[in-house]
Amino acid sequence: MDLLALQQIALYVAQAGAVDDVLSSIVQGLSNEPGVALARIWLIAPGDICASCPLRADCPDQTACLHLVASAGRSKVDPNEVWSGTEGRFRRFPLNVRKVGRIGATGAAALLHIGTGEDGWLADPDWARREGLRTFAGQPLIFRDEVLGVLALFTRKDFGAEELGWLRTFADHAAVALANARAFEEVCELRQQLELECDYLREEMRAVQAFHGIVGESPAIQKLLQQIETVAPTDATVLVEGESGTGKELIASAIHEQSSRRNRPLVRVNCASIPRELFESEFFGHTAGAFTGATRDRAGRFQVADKGTLFLDEVGEIPVELQGKLLRVLQEGQFSRVGEDTERKVDVRIVAATNRDLEQEVEAGRFRQDLYYRLTVFPVQVPPLRERRGDIPLLVDHFLPLATRGGRLGRRVRPSKSQLEALQRYDWPGNVRELQNVIERAVIGSRGGKLALEVPSASPSSAPAQGTTETEPRLLSFAELKKLERDNILAVLDHAHWKIAGPGGAADLLGVNPSTLASRLRAMGIERPRSGAG
Repeated sequence: MDLLALQQIALYVAQAGAVDDVLSSIVQGLSNEPGVALARIWLIAPGDICASCPLRADCPDQTACLHLVASAGRSKVDPNEVWSGTEGRFRRFPLNVRKVGRIGATGAAALLHIGTGEDGWLADPDWARREGLRTFAGQPLIFRDEVLGVLALFTRKDFGAEELGWLRTFADHAAVALANARAFEEVCELRQQLELECDYLREEMRAVQAFHGIVGESPAIQKLLQQIETVAPTDATVLVEGESGTGKELIASAIHEQSSRRNRPLVRVNCASIPRELFESEFFGHTAGAFTGATRDRAGRFQVADKGTLFLDEVGEIPVELQGKLLRVLQEGQFSRVGEDTERKVDVRIVAATNRDLEQEVEAGRFRQDLYYRLTVFPVQVPPLRERRGDIPLLVDHFLPLATRGGRLGRRVRPSKSQLEALQRYDWPGNVRELQNVIERAVIGSRGGKLALEVPSASPSSAPAQGTTETEPRLLSFAELKKLERDNILAVLDHAHWKIAGPGGAADLLGVNPSTLASRLRAMGIERPRSGAG
């Protein structure tokens, strides 16, 4: 063995990554050198087999010892016998016991010649004689003044002080490689742990974000959440049905956040707010010069939502003559920008929402039947607030901090028991949005820590007062429901003096967007009465 050979082995060891690879490279490289019979490495580690260890009686404290972690060599007597095992009598050495233990405890090298009459330190002199062993050389593995373990060689050639010095240099390189490999493995373990924790936290955050704003514990809400959990992981088209103000957009967000598309965009489109002449441009985009005012290329909502989710709010408001264009892209996943002949492909999941009865719209010829079937792969019904009155206290607790958050309104107030009961008696035609508006108005008008809550007058079908017996609800036909809705809207308009938008307007009182109310008025043929001439 010479210095050049040790340098080549050290270079090979330095290229190993994992601890086991480093240890194996060291002993394999040394054992392949001429004259080396056996190369072994022990590393200091906590005691683990103290009860069965053959050297237990010699172990000072049984807390730490040298563990045999790598071995390589071959017998001369029996060439088929390979010394690569890490079990046997010498798999553990107590610190400061025998030659290996002393090297590990003191950090001092050892060079002993076999067959010189001083073989009393050998555990098996007969084995050494049969194998023709001449020298034992041991060096501590030291990194930053800490003894990590022991590197030991049995050789069949004489090993002198010069070779022991070379082995010292090699041991220093080996210790550095071992420490680096340990650090690398620790970093990898920490990274894996962090990744697991991040994945867990992401799932926790997604679960929180998915149902953020969907407040309630009623059976109706629990059923709704189960539906979301069922359909969200799929790519199925979802139609969210429910009255205005029930929170259909929150349902769409929850479905998106629990889907595999969560890291891609959720693009929202209010179909009722798009003018007929701009429908194609809004949905599919346009090229520069495609029409007056198109000064540059513009991506449509479908292209922006590629690999993500497109939420079509108030899908029932799309004019029937434009529904075929939407159906085509839903069926084929292809579209063209306005002013462009090139077909573009998109992968978009559709979540649509409506407060209309689309089946009735289909029967009336205002909605395409094929588009209806395409959208209703998985329908989700959002319950109105009057069907989950038990959730009203939870919703109030949710909206109050939002109304006072950041000192915007700066009033910490709570509703009284009688106020909560009054809220639960009301039917809430504007649903959750109307309740939120009532709470915000109450916080704004509160004085002296008292909530200035003005509960709307209880509607004819409101829930019975506390303590009374609830009877079966009267079943209404579609015609009766339409008349009830029309009468209610007319009453609200009359109360608001036909003011649609703004504070105190009909849309505000109903808890709906002004554009939604305007669309409903057009659909119902409701127009403001003209003043008569004097």
